[in-house]
Amino acid sequence: MKKLTVVLCIFLLLGTVAFAQGSNEGAAKKSNLRVGMVTDAGTIDDKSFNQGTWEGILRASKDYGLDVKYLKPAGTTEADYLKEIGNLVDAGYNFVVCPGFKFETALFEAQDKYPNVKFVILDGEPHNADYSVFRIEKNVVAVYWAEHESGFLAGFAAALQVKEGDFGFVGGMEIPAVQKFNWGFQQGVKYANATFGTKIVMKQENNLYQGSFDNVSAGQQIAASMYDRGVDVIFAAAGGVGVGVINEAKNRASSGKNVWVIGVDVDQYPEGLMPSGKSIILTSAMKYLDRASYDMIEAELNGTYPAGQVLHLDATNDGVGIPVQNPNLTKNVTDEVAKVYAKLKSGEIKVAAVGDGLFK
Repeated sequence: MKKLTVVLCIFLLLGTVAFAQGSNEGAAKKSNLRVGMVTDAGTIDDKSFNQGTWEGILRASKDYGLDVKYLKPAGTTEADYLKEIGNLVDAGYNFVVCPGFKFETALFEAQDKYPNVKFVILDGEPHNADYSVFRIEKNVVAVYWAEHESGFLAGFAAALQVKEGDFGFVGGMEIPAVQKFNWGFQQGVKYANATFGTKIVMKQENNLYQGSFDNVSAGQQIAASMYDRGVDVIFAAAGGVGVGVINEAKNRASSGKNVWVIGVDVDQYPEGLMPSGKSIILTSAMKYLDRASYDMIEAELNGTYPAGQVLHLDATNDGVGIPVQNPNLTKNVTDEVAKVYAKLKSGEIKVAAVGDGLFK
């Protein structure tokens, strides 16, 4: 499959200062911009993909005085997504954000059906049902992330902090984005073991995909089994399933158990907080979803919408990472992570986006 690869423009460098300041210059020119979003599997407060994307939209709404709205489809089929996209367009929303690969075939149709509407798809690009045709029109922007780099940093940081023990991975659906988180995570652990002498073990029985992104109870059951087998840290890249993992870790920690979770997509530290004030989130493998949705809206307002492009966000443009503030990581660990991140940016360290030689 041939995919269009485009070097990111300066406005997508994703520096936090740029996002904080923002420019309202262009807002008047596009004052009729109305931004809609259709949620993927799960809810708008899933503490992960939907929520991260929506938070960026809300920030843009606040900064630019925009009318924004999200709709939750009845299911996750192409027809379900097309229905809600149509409902947004009928209601006058002319910029629609679609968070997730499941929107790919729906957007393949929507880009033609609604040529005057601008679309952003995260973690995917438009193609037909059998993947034989990939086509992105001038009213669509597709955004991908280097999840393997983010997973690498989280695995490296967790290994340095814990030093010795068993790690596990719980994924949602076994799709490329989730797989890359897993593969990068394992490489980060191996790098820490090899270069810093940590003794982290990952057994195949503690590496699995649940198969969905919204089964909270299944996530909790899986986490309970892993913790019972002696796992100390679980990396949960699983949306609502990951919420179940967090719930189980909080239950165990409240009874004195020393267990941890690594969050995903956004900084999930607040979701791991307990009455004691402690969080069971060791760190999070982040994709800066809110930055992507915010930036695309800002680009449209400023007349720099990257029409028909496929954007790739990674360490070189600060599109991935772990939280700047990691209360459960020591300064020595965060200092070493910063050094490794610099090596990722320079290309000195390269993380494979494949699982060869790793647990599948």
